[in-house]
Amino acid sequence: MDFTGMRVLVTGSTRGIGRATAEMFLAAGARVAINGRTARSVETARREIGSERIIAIPADVSDAEGCEAVVAAAVAQLGGLDCLVNNVGISPLARMMDVTEEHWDRIIATNLRSTMLCAKSALPALRASKGSIVIVSSVAGLMAGPTECFVDAVSKAGLVGMTKTLALELAADQVRVNCVCPGYIDTPATRERNAATNGQVDRHVAGAVPLTRMGTARECASAILYLASEDASYCTGTILVSDGGCFAQASFGTKNAA
Repeated sequence: MDFTGMRVLVTGSTRGIGRATAEMFLAAGARVAINGRTARSVETARREIGSERIIAIPADVSDAEGCEAVVAAAVAQLGGLDCLVNNVGISPLARMMDVTEEHWDRIIATNLRSTMLCAKSALPALRASKGSIVIVSSVAGLMAGPTECFVDAVSKAGLVGMTKTLALELAADQVRVNCVCPGYIDTPATRERNAATNGQVDRHVAGAVPLTRMGTARECASAILYLASEDASYCTGTILVSDGGCFAQASFGTKNAA
C-alpha cells in the first residue's frame, strides 16, 4: 500500500499497536503525527523511530482540552488531515462489583469519550480531504471476556457502536469510518499484565485462541492500514477482527481466568 503524502494522526502511538501503526504508515510514505500523554514519551518514540516525516504531539486525550489540542496541532503541522487513527486505550482490571466511579470514569473518558472528541475536532479537516477514521476497539467489544476487563469491554462495545453510527452520519461527506477489533496482541502493556497476574494472559491465550498464540502489533497495524487505504475505499462501518480466531470460536478467555 502506498500512502505517499497522506497526513495521519495516531493517538496513543508511543508504543504497542499505535507505534507499529505509525511506523508502518511512515514506511509507506505518509507523514505521521504521533501522540502520547507526556512530552518525554513522545519525544523518545520520535527519536527511536527516526523519520523526518514524523511529528511529536504530547497531549492527554482523556479530557476535551487534550483532544482538541492534539488534533489542532496535527492539522496545523501536517497542513490538513487525511486519516485519524483513534488508538488510545487503557484497561485496568476490575470485576463489576469492584468497579468504582473513578475507575469507570477514567476508562470511559480515555477509551470512549476521547474517540468521539478527537473525531469531532478532526471532522472539518477530514471533510475537506474526504478522509477516514479508523477506530481501534477490541474483540471484547463483540463478545464477553475476560471477566476482569468489565469496564474496558463496555467501552470497546461503545466504540463498535460509534463506528457504525458515525459511518452512516458521515457517508454523505465521503468520510469513511471503520474499526479494528484486536484480540490478544503482544504489546508492552500485555506483557506487563501477564507478569502482574502470574501468567494469566498466557493461560487465556492457551484456552481461547485457535491459532494458539498472540498476534503481533504489526499484524494488527496492517489491518488498520488496510482500512485507511484506497484498497478499502468502499468500506465504511466495517468491523475488522484481528484475533487469531477467538470471535469465530466465541471465546475470549472468560472460562480460563483461574
